[in-house]
Amino acid sequence: MRVLDMTQPIGLNEIYTSVNILENITGMQRLTIEELEKLSQQYTQEDFDRFGLEAIKIERVPGLQVVQKYSKLMILGKPGAGKTTFLKYLAIQCIAGEFLAHLVPRFITLKDFAEDNYQNSLVNFIIFDTCNQFFTSQNEAETLLQQGRLLILLDGLDEVREEDSKRILKEIQHFAQRFPQNRFVMTCRIAAREYTFEKFTEVEVAEFNDKQINNFATNWFKNKPVKPDKFIQRLRENYPIKQLASNPLLLTLLCLVFEEAGDFPANRSELYKEGLDALLKKWDTKRGIKRDEVYKKLSVQRKEDLLSKIALTTFDQSNYFFKQKLAEYYITDYISNLPDASTNTEKLQLDSEKIIKSIEAQHGLLVERAKGIYSFSHLTFHEYFTAREFVLVQQSSDNALQSLASHFTEKRWREVCLLAVEMSPNANILLLLIKDKIDGLVSKDEKLQQFLLWVNNKSLSVQAFYKPAAVRAFYFGLSLDLYCSLDRILDQTLSLNLDLELDRTLSFDLDRTLSLYLGLDPSLDLSLDLNSELRDVLEQLKKQIPDRRIDEEVYLNWWRANGKNWAEELRNIMIRYSNLGHDWQFSVVQKELLQEYFYANKFLVECLNSDCYVSRDVRQYIEDTLLLPIVEIQPYR
Repeated sequence: MRVLDMTQPIGLNEIYTSVNILENITGMQRLTIEELEKLSQQYTQEDFDRFGLEAIKIERVPGLQVVQKYSKLMILGKPGAGKTTFLKYLAIQCIAGEFLAHLVPRFITLKDFAEDNYQNSLVNFIIFDTCNQFFTSQNEAETLLQQGRLLILLDGLDEVREEDSKRILKEIQHFAQRFPQNRFVMTCRIAAREYTFEKFTEVEVAEFNDKQINNFATNWFKNKPVKPDKFIQRLRENYPIKQLASNPLLLTLLCLVFEEAGDFPANRSELYKEGLDALLKKWDTKRGIKRDEVYKKLSVQRKEDLLSKIALTTFDQSNYFFKQKLAEYYITDYISNLPDASTNTEKLQLDSEKIIKSIEAQHGLLVERAKGIYSFSHLTFHEYFTAREFVLVQQSSDNALQSLASHFTEKRWREVCLLAVEMSPNANILLLLIKDKIDGLVSKDEKLQQFLLWVNNKSLSVQAFYKPAAVRAFYFGLSLDLYCSLDRILDQTLSLNLDLELDRTLSFDLDRTLSLYLGLDPSLDLSLDLNSELRDVLEQLKKQIPDRRIDEEVYLNWWRANGKNWAEELRNIMIRYSNLGHDWQFSVVQKELLQEYFYANKFLVECLNSDCYVSRDVRQYIEDTLLLPIVEIQPYR
C-alpha cells in the first residue's frame, strides 16, 4: 500500500485492519429526517450537541464472514473506505491458504482491463493472465475456471471510464452467467453507477470504529519514534478530528501528519483543508482516474464554493439532514450563475441530480443516509464548509461577520466560529464582534453587573503573579460553582424521595463544594482568607454527616431531617469567613445567563489562543477586559 504523501510503500499485512460489513445498505433505509435525528442524538458523544452521524447503528459483520456467506458479492463503499485494500487482503489470505484455501484468487483492476489495448473478453483476460502467472498451460487455467475453483476479485467498477462502462458491465454479466460456480467479489463506490447484477448481493463497507482505529494506529506507529498511545490519546482529546479517523484514507492522513510533527496542527482548519484536498484532488488524480464530465467542469474551488453554500444554508437552519431535492435546488441555483451555464431549466435539474451523486461517489463529502435524505459525511466537514462560506466566499464582509458573531453563544456554532477565526487572514474584527456579543449578554442586568464588579474587586484584593483576567476567572468560576452546588444540595435535600442515584449526585456536589474550600486549586497560589479557624469549622460541619458506608438508611434519614439546615449553615459560614458565598439570590434565568456568559468567555479565550492572526492591540484589549462589568470596560475603549 502506498497512498497520499507516503514516501515508500508499506506491506499490506503490516498495516491491515479487519474490515466490517453492513449487510443493509445505509442509503437504502426508508427513514424520515425525524427518525434519523432521533437515532443520531441517541448516540451523541459530545456536550455541545454534536451529532454522531457515523454512530447511526446498522449491524456490522466481519468482512471475511460475509465473503464466505455469499458466492457473488458487490461491496460498496465511500472513497477511501478500504475496498481495494480488502480485496488485496482476500487474495493474500487465499494464496496463503488461510481463507478459501481450495480456490485460486485472481485480482483484476477493472480500469486496467477496460483500457487494455487488445480489448480481450474478460474470460480471455482471466485465462491468459492467470496462465502466465500461475500455470504452465492455458488448459490448466480453463479447467479451474470450469470447475469453479477461481476467486474472481474485480476492483473499482466506478473507476472505469464512461466510454468503456457499457462494454465492461456487459462483460462482467456475461462472465458471471457463464461460470456461475466460481466466487466473485466486486467493489464500487456508493452512488457511482446505476446498474443491476443479477444474483449479486450488495453490501457496504462500514466505517472504522474505535477498536479498528486503535488497531490501525498501533500497526502504523510500530517501531517508529512516535508511540501509538500518544496518537490515540490525542485523538480522544480532539473529537472533531477523531470523527475523520473513521475513514481509513483520512486516518492514514492523520497518521502521516502526526508522525511528521508528533502532534496534530494547532490550526485545525489547515488539517481539515488537507483532508479535503486528499478527497477532492489527490485520491483520484494520483491514480489517473477520470470522472463524470458534468461535475468535472467545476474546478476544485467551485466545488468547495458549492459545498460551502450548501453547508451554511443547511447549518443555519439546523438541518444536519436534508432532502435530496433541497440539495439539488441549491446546486441548480449555484450552477445557473456560472459561465456557459444552460438556461434550460430541465437540463439544469438533470445536471444537479448528477452533481449530487458525483459529490457522493467521487469525494464522499455528501452521503445518502436514507432514501432521498443526505448529510455531510462528517459534522466536522459541515462545520468547516460553513466557516469557509463566511470567511472565503463572503470574504469576511461586515454582514457575514456580524451574522457569525451573533451565533457565538450558541453551543453548536462554536466550532464554526473557532474555524472561522483560524481561517481568517486577520481575525481582529470577528473577535471584537464576538467580545461585544458576550459582554452584551449581561450588560442590561444590574445585579449581574454588580456581581462582576464584586468579582473584579475581590480579584484586586489579592496579590498574585497571574494576569488579572485569570484571577477574575478563578473567583467567578469558584463563586458560581459553589453557588450552583449549594442550590443543588438544597433542592435535593428538600425532596422526600431520595433514591440512590439522586443521593450519589448530592454526595458529589457536597464533596465538591467542601473540597473547593478545604483544598482549593493548588495551581493557584492566591491569598485567600482560608485561615485555620475556617478549616476547623468546615471539618466539624462535615463530621455531622453520618457515614453512608456504615449505614445507608441512617445516612438518608439524616439528610431528610437535617439537610436543609445543614446547607444553610454552610452558606452562612462561606459568607462569614471568605465572602465567596455571598447570597446574591439570582433567579433561575440569571444563573443560566451567568453560566452562558462564563463559558462564552472561556471559549473566546480558546479562540484567542488558537493559531489565529490577531493584532497585539486587539489581543491585549480582549485579555484586559475579560469578565469585567461594562463600567470598567469603558475606559479601555
